[in-house]
Amino acid sequence: MRAVQVRNPGGPEALELVELPMPVCKPGEVRVRAEAIGAGGPDVLIRNGTYKWMPPLPAIPGNEMAGTVEALGPGVTTLQVGQRVLVSSRELPQRGGCYAEFICVPEEAPFVLPDSIAFQDAVSLGNVQLAQAMLLACNGGLPVRSILVPGAAGGVATALVQLAAHHGMTVIGTASTPEKRAHALAHGASAIVDGDPAGLPDRVFERTEGRGVDLAFDHVGGELLIACIRSLAPLGTAISYNIAGGPPARDVFMELRSLLSKSLAVRTFSIHTFDADRQQRRALMNKAIGLMSQGAVRAPPTRVFPMGEVQQVHRMLDVGESLGKLVLAPR
Repeated sequence: MRAVQVRNPGGPEALELVELPMPVCKPGEVRVRAEAIGAGGPDVLIRNGTYKWMPPLPAIPGNEMAGTVEALGPGVTTLQVGQRVLVSSRELPQRGGCYAEFICVPEEAPFVLPDSIAFQDAVSLGNVQLAQAMLLACNGGLPVRSILVPGAAGGVATALVQLAAHHGMTVIGTASTPEKRAHALAHGASAIVDGDPAGLPDRVFERTEGRGVDLAFDHVGGELLIACIRSLAPLGTAISYNIAGGPPARDVFMELRSLLSKSLAVRTFSIHTFDADRQQRRALMNKAIGLMSQGAVRAPPTRVFPMGEVQQVHRMLDVGESLGKLVLAPR
Protein backbone atom coordinates (compact mmCIF):
# COMPACT_ATOMS: atom_id res chain seq x y z
CA MET A 1 0.00 0.00 0.00
CA ARG A 2 1.02 3.63 -0.38
CA ALA A 3 1.75 5.74 2.68
CA VAL A 4 3.53 8.97 3.56
CA GLN A 5 6.46 8.56 5.89
CA VAL A 6 8.93 10.76 7.75
CA ARG A 7 12.38 9.31 8.34
CA ASN A 8 14.33 12.52 8.95
CA PRO A 9 12.16 15.33 10.38
CA GLY A 10 12.24 18.66 8.60
CA GLY A 11 10.30 20.73 6.08
CA PRO A 12 7.71 19.47 3.60
CA GLU A 13 10.46 17.70 1.68
CA ALA A 14 10.78 15.32 4.66
CA LEU A 15 7.49 13.71 3.61
CA GLU A 16 8.15 10.66 1.45
CA LEU A 17 5.55 8.71 -0.51
CA VAL A 18 6.50 5.06 0.05
CA GLU A 19 5.23 1.57 -0.64
CA LEU A 20 4.67 -0.51 2.49
CA PRO A 21 3.30 -4.02 3.01
CA MET A 22 -0.47 -4.25 3.39
CA PRO A 23 -1.21 -4.23 7.14
CA VAL A 24 -2.72 -7.44 8.49
CA CYS A 25 -5.33 -7.43 11.24
CA LYS A 26 -4.27 -8.89 14.56
CA PRO A 27 -6.90 -10.39 16.88
CA GLY A 28 -9.37 -7.71 17.89
CA GLU A 29 -8.39 -5.35 15.05
CA VAL A 30 -10.09 -4.08 11.91
CA ARG A 31 -8.52 -2.79 8.71
CA VAL A 32 -9.90 0.49 7.39
CA ARG A 33 -9.58 1.53 3.76
CA ALA A 34 -9.09 5.31 3.59
CA GLU A 35 -11.39 7.49 1.50
CA ALA A 36 -10.34 10.87 2.94
CA ILE A 37 -7.36 11.84 5.10
CA GLY A 38 -7.27 15.10 7.01
CA ALA A 39 -4.16 17.29 7.07
CA GLY A 40 -3.58 19.72 9.92
CA GLY A 41 -1.27 21.35 12.43
CA PRO A 42 -0.34 18.26 14.49
CA ASP A 43 0.83 16.58 11.27
CA VAL A 44 3.25 19.46 10.73
CA LEU A 45 4.65 18.95 14.23
CA ILE A 46 5.17 15.24 13.53
CA ARG A 47 6.82 16.11 10.22
CA ASN A 48 9.29 18.51 11.80
CA GLY A 49 9.89 16.32 14.85
CA THR A 50 8.68 18.79 17.49
CA TYR A 51 5.41 17.15 18.53
CA LYS A 52 5.31 16.61 22.29
CA TRP A 53 3.58 13.27 21.63
CA MET A 54 5.90 12.30 18.76
CA PRO A 55 5.56 8.73 17.43
CA PRO A 56 8.81 6.82 16.88
CA LEU A 57 10.64 7.28 13.58
CA PRO A 58 10.13 6.40 10.82
CA ALA A 59 6.68 7.86 11.40
CA ILE A 60 3.51 8.08 9.36
CA PRO A 61 1.81 11.42 10.11
CA GLY A 62 -1.94 11.89 10.00
CA ASN A 63 -4.40 12.14 12.85
CA GLU A 64 -7.75 11.65 11.10
CA MET A 65 -8.98 9.32 8.40
CA ALA A 66 -12.46 8.48 7.14
CA GLY A 67 -13.20 5.34 5.19
CA THR A 68 -14.74 1.89 5.28
CA VAL A 69 -14.01 -1.23 7.28
CA GLU A 70 -12.38 -3.62 4.81
CA ALA A 71 -11.30 -6.58 6.93
CA LEU A 72 -11.88 -8.03 10.39
CA GLY A 73 -9.33 -9.69 12.63
CA PRO A 74 -10.13 -12.76 14.74
CA GLY A 75 -12.59 -12.08 17.54
CA VAL A 76 -14.06 -8.83 16.19
CA THR A 77 -17.77 -8.60 16.98
CA THR A 78 -18.72 -4.89 17.10
CA LEU A 79 -17.94 -3.81 13.52
CA GLN A 80 -18.75 -5.20 10.09
CA VAL A 81 -17.08 -5.11 6.70
CA GLY A 82 -18.40 -2.18 4.70
CA GLN A 83 -19.23 0.08 7.64
CA ARG A 84 -18.37 3.76 7.24
CA VAL A 85 -16.06 4.91 10.03
CA LEU A 86 -13.84 7.70 11.27
CA VAL A 87 -10.41 6.86 12.65
CA SER A 88 -8.94 9.44 15.03
CA SER A 89 -5.44 8.90 16.33
CA ARG A 90 -6.72 10.24 19.67
CA GLU A 91 -8.11 6.72 20.07
CA LEU A 92 -4.87 4.94 19.16
CA PRO A 93 -1.87 3.96 21.29
CA GLN A 94 0.17 6.71 19.60
CA ARG A 95 -0.53 9.75 17.45
CA GLY A 96 -0.23 9.73 13.67
CA GLY A 97 -0.57 6.79 11.31
CA CYS A 98 -3.37 8.03 9.04
CA TYR A 99 -1.40 9.18 5.97
CA ALA A 100 -1.90 5.75 4.44
CA GLU A 101 -4.27 3.90 2.14
CA PHE A 102 -5.03 1.36 4.88
CA ILE A 103 -4.67 1.22 8.65
CA CYS A 104 -5.29 -1.52 11.19
CA VAL A 105 -6.76 -0.33 14.49
CA PRO A 106 -8.37 -1.89 17.57
CA GLU A 107 -12.06 -2.56 16.94
CA GLU A 108 -13.07 -0.18 19.75
CA ALA A 109 -11.20 2.75 18.17
CA PRO A 110 -13.25 3.80 15.09
CA PHE A 111 -16.41 5.90 15.24
CA VAL A 112 -19.29 4.75 13.05
CA LEU A 113 -20.36 7.46 10.59
CA PRO A 114 -23.93 8.03 9.45
CA ASP A 115 -24.52 8.22 5.71
CA SER A 116 -25.39 11.92 6.10
CA ILE A 117 -21.73 12.84 6.75
CA ALA A 118 -19.48 12.74 3.71
CA PHE A 119 -16.02 11.26 4.17
CA GLN A 120 -14.36 14.58 3.29
CA ASP A 121 -16.44 16.34 5.94
CA ALA A 122 -15.83 13.68 8.58
CA VAL A 123 -12.13 14.50 8.86
CA SER A 124 -13.10 17.90 10.35
CA LEU A 125 -14.96 16.29 13.25
CA GLY A 126 -11.86 16.37 15.46
CA ASN A 127 -12.04 20.17 15.44
CA VAL A 128 -15.65 20.03 16.61
CA GLN A 129 -14.67 17.59 19.37
CA LEU A 130 -11.90 19.93 20.53
CA ALA A 131 -14.07 23.03 20.27
CA GLN A 132 -16.77 21.46 22.43
CA ALA A 133 -14.25 20.64 25.13
CA MET A 134 -12.94 24.21 25.18
CA LEU A 135 -16.28 25.96 24.91
CA LEU A 136 -18.24 23.94 27.43
CA ALA A 137 -15.61 23.04 30.01
CA CYS A 138 -13.42 26.12 30.39
CA ASN A 139 -15.47 28.63 32.37
CA GLY A 140 -15.88 26.76 35.63
CA GLY A 141 -19.61 26.23 35.20
CA LEU A 142 -20.32 29.96 34.87
CA PRO A 143 -22.77 31.01 32.13
CA VAL A 144 -21.23 32.06 28.82
CA ARG A 145 -23.03 34.85 26.97
CA SER A 146 -20.31 35.94 24.59
CA ILE A 147 -16.94 34.80 23.26
CA LEU A 148 -14.01 36.24 21.30
CA VAL A 149 -12.49 34.09 18.55
CA PRO A 150 -9.43 35.61 16.86
CA GLY A 151 -8.70 34.11 13.45
CA ALA A 152 -12.35 33.08 13.24
CA ALA A 153 -11.96 31.39 9.83
CA GLY A 154 -9.47 28.78 11.07
CA GLY A 155 -10.32 25.12 11.49
CA VAL A 156 -10.81 24.94 15.26
CA ALA A 157 -12.07 28.53 15.25
CA THR A 158 -14.80 27.76 12.71
CA ALA A 159 -16.00 24.93 14.95
CA LEU A 160 -15.97 27.27 17.97
CA VAL A 161 -17.98 29.89 16.09
CA GLN A 162 -20.62 27.39 15.00
CA LEU A 163 -20.95 25.73 18.40
CA ALA A 164 -21.25 29.05 20.19
CA ALA A 165 -23.90 30.23 17.74
CA HIS A 166 -25.73 26.92 18.21
CA HIS A 167 -25.82 27.61 21.96
CA GLY A 168 -27.10 31.16 21.45
CA MET A 169 -23.88 32.95 22.36
CA THR A 170 -22.67 36.20 20.84
CA VAL A 171 -19.52 35.53 18.81
CA ILE A 172 -17.03 38.29 18.07
CA GLY A 173 -14.34 37.23 15.65
CA THR A 174 -11.38 38.63 13.77
CA ALA A 175 -10.34 37.79 10.21
CA SER A 176 -7.50 39.00 8.01
CA THR A 177 -9.14 39.04 4.56
CA PRO A 178 -12.59 39.76 3.11
CA GLU A 179 -12.91 36.09 2.16
CA LYS A 180 -12.20 34.99 5.73
CA ARG A 181 -14.58 37.61 7.13
CA ALA A 182 -17.34 36.27 4.88
CA HIS A 183 -16.51 32.70 5.92
CA ALA A 184 -16.73 33.52 9.64
CA LEU A 185 -19.99 35.43 9.28
CA ALA A 186 -21.51 32.65 7.18
CA HIS A 187 -20.68 30.13 9.90
CA GLY A 188 -22.30 32.07 12.73
CA ALA A 189 -20.08 34.95 13.87
CA SER A 190 -22.14 37.86 15.19
CA ALA A 191 -19.52 40.45 14.26
CA ILE A 192 -16.02 40.63 12.80
CA VAL A 193 -13.65 43.30 14.09
CA ASP A 194 -10.09 44.39 13.30
CA GLY A 195 -7.71 41.87 14.84
CA ASP A 196 -4.85 44.27 15.70
CA PRO A 197 -4.13 43.42 19.37
CA ALA A 198 -3.42 47.08 20.20
CA GLY A 199 -7.05 48.11 19.85
CA LEU A 200 -8.83 44.77 20.12
CA PRO A 201 -10.14 45.16 23.69
CA ASP A 202 -11.74 48.53 22.85
CA ARG A 203 -13.44 47.03 19.80
CA VAL A 204 -14.72 44.10 21.86
CA PHE A 205 -16.15 46.41 24.52
CA GLU A 206 -17.87 48.46 21.83
CA ARG A 207 -19.59 45.30 20.55
CA THR A 208 -20.62 44.11 24.03
CA GLU A 209 -21.93 47.42 25.45
CA GLY A 210 -18.90 47.79 27.66
CA ARG A 211 -19.14 44.38 29.30
CA GLY A 212 -16.50 42.31 27.48
CA VAL A 213 -16.64 38.60 26.66
CA ASP A 214 -16.86 35.61 28.96
CA LEU A 215 -14.35 33.52 27.01
CA ALA A 216 -11.52 34.57 24.68
CA PHE A 217 -9.68 31.91 22.67
CA ASP A 218 -6.05 32.62 21.82
CA HIS A 219 -4.06 30.47 19.38
CA VAL A 220 -1.17 32.89 18.82
CA GLY A 221 0.27 34.07 22.14
CA GLY A 222 2.46 37.18 22.08
CA GLU A 223 0.44 40.39 22.32
CA LEU A 224 -2.79 38.62 21.36
CA LEU A 225 -3.03 36.73 24.64
CA ILE A 226 -2.70 40.01 26.54
CA ALA A 227 -5.41 41.55 24.33
CA CYS A 228 -7.67 38.57 25.02
CA ILE A 229 -7.23 39.02 28.78
CA ARG A 230 -8.06 42.70 28.49
CA SER A 231 -11.20 41.88 26.45
CA LEU A 232 -12.79 39.80 29.22
CA ALA A 233 -15.92 40.48 31.21
CA PRO A 234 -15.84 40.05 35.02
CA LEU A 235 -15.05 36.41 35.93
CA GLY A 236 -14.05 35.77 32.31
CA THR A 237 -11.40 33.34 31.13
CA ALA A 238 -8.80 33.57 28.37
CA ILE A 239 -7.98 30.16 26.87
CA SER A 240 -4.55 29.62 25.34
CA TYR A 241 -4.77 26.60 23.03
CA ASN A 242 -1.67 27.33 20.96
CA ILE A 243 1.25 29.76 20.93
CA ALA A 244 2.01 29.94 17.22
CA GLY A 245 3.44 33.44 17.70
CA GLY A 246 5.48 32.66 20.80
CA PRO A 247 5.02 33.11 24.57
CA PRO A 248 2.95 35.97 26.03
CA ALA A 249 4.45 39.39 25.38
CA ARG A 250 4.11 40.44 29.01
CA ASP A 251 3.85 39.01 32.51
CA VAL A 252 0.43 37.32 32.50
CA PHE A 253 0.13 37.27 36.27
CA MET A 254 0.75 41.00 36.51
CA GLU A 255 -1.81 41.61 33.76
CA LEU A 256 -4.37 39.70 35.80
CA ARG A 257 -3.40 41.62 38.95
CA SER A 258 -3.79 44.92 37.10
CA LEU A 259 -7.40 43.90 36.40
CA LEU A 260 -7.97 42.48 39.88
CA SER A 261 -11.48 43.87 40.30
CA LYS A 262 -12.64 41.62 37.44
CA SER A 263 -11.36 38.34 38.97
CA LEU A 264 -10.13 37.04 35.62
CA ALA A 265 -8.51 33.72 34.73
CA VAL A 266 -6.20 32.22 32.12
CA ARG A 267 -6.41 28.56 31.18
CA THR A 268 -4.06 26.61 28.94
CA PHE A 269 -5.83 23.89 27.00
CA SER A 270 -4.91 20.71 25.15
CA ILE A 271 -7.12 17.90 23.93
CA HIS A 272 -4.47 15.62 25.43
CA THR A 273 -6.13 16.41 28.77
CA PHE A 274 -8.60 13.69 27.77
CA ASP A 275 -6.01 11.08 26.80
CA ALA A 276 -6.72 9.12 30.00
CA ASP A 277 -10.48 9.79 29.98
CA ARG A 278 -11.78 7.56 27.20
CA GLN A 279 -15.44 7.91 28.17
CA GLN A 280 -15.43 11.70 28.08
CA ARG A 281 -13.26 11.87 24.96
CA ARG A 282 -15.51 9.53 22.98
CA ALA A 283 -18.64 11.25 24.26
CA LEU A 284 -17.33 14.53 22.86
CA MET A 285 -16.68 12.95 19.46
CA ASN A 286 -20.03 11.16 19.36
CA LYS A 287 -21.71 14.47 20.19
CA ALA A 288 -19.74 16.12 17.36
CA ILE A 289 -20.94 13.43 14.93
CA GLY A 290 -24.52 14.01 16.06
CA LEU A 291 -24.27 17.78 15.66
CA MET A 292 -22.87 17.49 12.13
CA SER A 293 -25.38 14.83 11.17
CA GLN A 294 -28.23 17.08 12.34
CA GLY A 295 -26.84 20.11 10.53
CA ALA A 296 -26.22 22.03 13.75
CA VAL A 297 -22.59 22.43 12.64
CA ARG A 298 -21.23 22.22 9.11
CA ALA A 299 -17.85 21.06 7.95
CA PRO A 300 -15.73 23.86 6.51
CA PRO A 301 -15.04 23.91 2.77
CA THR A 302 -12.55 21.24 1.76
CA ARG A 303 -9.70 21.28 -0.73
CA VAL A 304 -8.76 17.80 -1.87
CA PHE A 305 -5.31 16.83 -3.13
CA PRO A 306 -3.87 13.50 -4.28
CA MET A 307 -1.71 11.83 -1.66
CA GLY A 308 1.28 12.35 -3.96
CA GLU A 309 0.93 16.13 -3.47
CA VAL A 310 1.37 15.90 0.29
CA GLN A 311 4.46 18.13 0.23
CA GLN A 312 2.45 20.90 -1.43
CA VAL A 313 -0.30 20.48 1.16
CA HIS A 314 2.24 20.92 3.94
CA ARG A 315 3.66 24.04 2.29
CA MET A 316 0.13 25.44 2.49
CA LEU A 317 -0.12 24.41 6.14
CA ASP A 318 3.20 26.10 6.89
CA VAL A 319 2.02 29.38 5.37
CA GLY A 320 -1.31 29.11 7.19
CA GLU A 321 -3.34 31.00 4.61
CA SER A 322 -5.60 28.21 3.34
CA LEU A 323 -9.30 28.59 4.04
CA GLY A 324 -11.13 25.43 5.09
CA LYS A 325 -9.90 21.87 5.54
CA LEU A 326 -7.07 20.37 3.50
CA VAL A 327 -7.76 16.75 2.59
CA LEU A 328 -5.60 14.04 1.02
CA ALA A 329 -7.27 11.58 -1.35
CA PRO A 330 -5.59 8.15 -1.17
CA ARG A 331 -6.67 7.26 -4.72
